[in-house]
Amino acid sequence: MTGLNSEWAIEQLDGFIKATTVIYVPSPPSSIGFHSYRTAESEDDVVKRAQVVEQILDRVIPGWRDSIKKKDRQKWSVHYEAAVRAREALLRADEVRKNLGDDAPEISAAKLHPWVWSGAASLWQSGHYRSAVEDAAKKLNAETQNKVGRRNVSETKLFQESFSAEPPAAGKSRLRRMKDDGSDTYRSMQRGAMALAEGIYAGIRNPFNHEDPHDIDEQVGLEYLAALSVLARWVDESEVEVAK
Repeated sequence: MTGLNSEWAIEQLDGFIKATTVIYVPSPPSSIGFHSYRTAESEDDVVKRAQVVEQILDRVIPGWRDSIKKKDRQKWSVHYEAAVRAREALLRADEVRKNLGDDAPEISAAKLHPWVWSGAASLWQSGHYRSAVEDAAKKLNAETQNKVGRRNVSETKLFQESFSAEPPAAGKSRLRRMKDDGSDTYRSMQRGAMALAEGIYAGIRNPFNHEDPHDIDEQVGLEYLAALSVLARWVDESEVEVAK
């Protein structure tokens, strides 16, 4: 489950399950019909745990509040059953995925290059995927300008000049993905970075300025961020070459 720390979530669920286990309290001596039930931990402690556990349940089994029937005289019965189910879902997630198919790898937006995710995070988390991609592209552009010390060019032209195989000139530092040894590999890596940047800014970023401002769905947005992350990593890992 993308972005979820399963080990931590299971630990939280274990604690909640123990805390909400129902204990039978018998009637006092010499009395009948005064028995009751209580949770293993106090109401205050259960409420504190629920604050976190409800967020886990929302991620693991959406709709749990409506799909589980409450038991009589057991205030936390819905939460308890949902926690048991969620714990089992997390423990056996790999097994279920392998046996039911679709064992494809997952990618987490939060694990993309920090330049990209820091630019996109706020808008992404509020569901504004198009704007998140735009801000990530702007952030990458700014970080690249910072690295090569330029403000007079941006976006496609910035990357074309930065990854150019030409020697650096005054005011035109270059980014080298590997040492310039004159090989085809060196030229290919430089050309590839230029081409990727042009594709991203010409094919993703610029159309956003001209199309109707409709949003994009999460999957498309994630694919766009992944492309930006590759370029960001190449920029970040490149050496800066300045004119001598």
